[in-house]
Amino acid sequence: MGVLKVIEILASSEQSWEDATRTAVKEASKSIKNIKSAYVKEHSTVIKNGDIAQFRVNVKITFAVD
Repeated sequence: MGVLKVIEILASSEQSWEDATRTAVKEASKSIKNIKSAYVKEHSTVIKNGDIAQFRVNVKITFAVD
């Protein structure tokens, strides 16, 4: 399998935690190849006027190093 490396990415979405996770993976894949998995470490929200304005995730991205 080779060597694996893990980085943490913070991402947000106005729609959902799932969408924030997709955003993290999509952005990471622009500069990182061979992504193997994404682990959502933390969830949080930003509240404005009594409603959720943003869903935030802290995601660990694992990828293979050539």
